[in-house]
Amino acid sequence: MARVAGEATMTSLLLLLLLLPTAATGGRVTKGWESAVERRRSVLDNGLGMTPPMGWNSWNHFHCDINEQLIRETADALVSTGLAEVGYQYVNIDDCWGENYRDSQGNLVAKQSTFPSGINSLADYVHGKGLKLGIYSDAGTQTCSKTMPGSLGYEDQDAQTFASWGVDYLKYDNCNNPGTNPRERYSKMSSALQNSGRDIFFSLCEWGVDDPATWASSIGHSWRTTGDIFDSWDSMTSRADENDKWASYAKPGGWNDPDMLEVGNGGMTTEEYRSHFSIWALAKAPLLIGCDVRSISEDALEILSNSEVIAVNQDSLGVQGKKVVWGGGTEVWAGPLSGGTVAVVLWNRGSSPATITAEWSDIGLSSSTVVNARDLWAHSDTASVQGELTATVDSHACKMYVLTPQ
Repeated sequence: MARVAGEATMTSLLLLLLLLPTAATGGRVTKGWESAVERRRSVLDNGLGMTPPMGWNSWNHFHCDINEQLIRETADALVSTGLAEVGYQYVNIDDCWGENYRDSQGNLVAKQSTFPSGINSLADYVHGKGLKLGIYSDAGTQTCSKTMPGSLGYEDQDAQTFASWGVDYLKYDNCNNPGTNPRERYSKMSSALQNSGRDIFFSLCEWGVDDPATWASSIGHSWRTTGDIFDSWDSMTSRADENDKWASYAKPGGWNDPDMLEVGNGGMTTEEYRSHFSIWALAKAPLLIGCDVRSISEDALEILSNSEVIAVNQDSLGVQGKKVVWGGGTEVWAGPLSGGTVAVVLWNRGSSPATITAEWSDIGLSSSTVVNARDLWAHSDTASVQGELTATVDSHACKMYVLTPQ
């Protein structure tokens, strides 16, 4: 089993990563960095994104087959299933909600055949359920479906439109762009949203092509680090790996986004979906449900509503957990939580059951530390664990724990 180079503890790694921006400038804050801090502060003034967003998005399951009745029924289902109560608050409409033209004043128009009541009315309905409404646009001339206009060149007008409709969240895609720097195009919409008069969560969907983790924290609240996810084991695991290398850039107010959840869509086993949800929660990824919650299975609902796993994702410390030990198809992922606790996932990506061990030196604990190990899926405790944590894990499954020093 391979280990992190030099057996460095997670605590040491985190401290080193936190110091990198200063070290890179010889311990001095540069003028460019200072202006970025100022821009970041203006984004954070609205208080959004202090923990990763939780909600639902229409794309993974429905693609363009959406209408206002679906959105209303989904809001109803989030409440009736108890998912809203455990934190899922955003109801996000993805691509294909609008007409393929702007009106005579240049405004975006809701598609009459599928959203006849308009987005404002839909926002009122969702807000009446105690939830928030999200919408979609694109930093190009057309959205990815090519069925409606993008916002390139219309940033201020579209931001004002979204605000007037009562929108709370904007997913901003990157299709059909002119090849210009995405940082510039996304910055324009960021400024437009800040000047819209409404607090709107800004989700950059730039697919990680220009390493947005290194610059997007001054622009938005989350940024895609990967291409689109698909409902398969290989797609999910590759997205987890691609996202992992940017762990040090996540913090309250700005999150790495390996794309939305596929839990409940049918392409993976229950154990694979449980692994999917565990890793996304540990990695402080946005938790955006991608299945049809109106007909959600009991297994999928049990996974998505696990309040103990959600608590790891929503922990106020806001440090992204990451892969710390790997080899032979088995992995240990871990990260610190508030109050001196540590979250650990023992993940078996191999084809047969395996015994996996997390040693204290790998996860930032001293060898003498004695912990209570809380199994977040079995909802059980093991007291007085010292030095290491070991479990046998089925193929494509995981065990997830919170370790609390005694």
